[in-house]
Amino acid sequence: MNSSSVLGELGALLLDGKVEVVDLSGSLGPDTPILQLPEDFAKNTPKIEIHKISEYDEDGPFFAWNWLKLGEHSGTHFDAPHHWITGKDFEDGYTDTIPMQRLVAPVNVIDCSDEVAKNPDFLLSADAVRAWEEVHGEISSGEWVVMRSDWYKRSNDTSAFLNADESGPHSPGPTVDCIQYLLSKGIVGWGNECIGTDAGQAGGMNPPYPAHNLLHAANRYGLASLNCLDRLPAKGAILIAAPLKIVRGTGSPIRALALVPKG
Repeated sequence: MNSSSVLGELGALLLDGKVEVVDLSGSLGPDTPILQLPEDFAKNTPKIEIHKISEYDEDGPFFAWNWLKLGEHSGTHFDAPHHWITGKDFEDGYTDTIPMQRLVAPVNVIDCSDEVAKNPDFLLSADAVRAWEEVHGEISSGEWVVMRSDWYKRSNDTSAFLNADESGPHSPGPTVDCIQYLLSKGIVGWGNECIGTDAGQAGGMNPPYPAHNLLHAANRYGLASLNCLDRLPAKGAILIAAPLKIVRGTGSPIRALALVPKG
């Protein structure tokens, strides 16, 4: 079967509803949870603002439009390599230089929702990934890997979503050896349903924040605040995660989509 017939068949399946398009993004607005860094950092990303320019009124009688104020890493978003110091030297590590061919790929969904329900600080290890592969099949080079935790169900409550106390934030994520193992498999990127790609307590790891530190050092990508991973199979879906083409952008809010076989 040649490539044009494959795409034609995919188009027919989409039109027939036999392939479902699943929205993996949360809504962007003033109530979207935003990461807050410790007080010793000078600045934080501001909350999202939506300002009306006109809406069929004296400022624009025939049209409605708004202007926005938001950070690159707001809501469901993409982390480009240049976001972290370890990825700063990649010329193709910005949102306007990343090869688009890498951003549409099969996705492996590792379900950790039961473990996270018992322990919000749950960490996914390399051994757990290997055990998952024994059941579902190997993770292949160029594929996405995402961690399902059902954490997105907290996103309508900023306090519960950030889940921080005096010791810092508490949310699930990968161990150092997990990210090292996934990089050895040649993945294109890693995704999480939490505010960031790392666990809340990842600052105490060695190296700290491995999903940032190691992924971006390898010119790979991160996805944060994903939604609805519970609607995806362990294997068999295609993930589309394209950032806005921001000049020398370090990241971007995205409308992450998955193509999922119906049934």
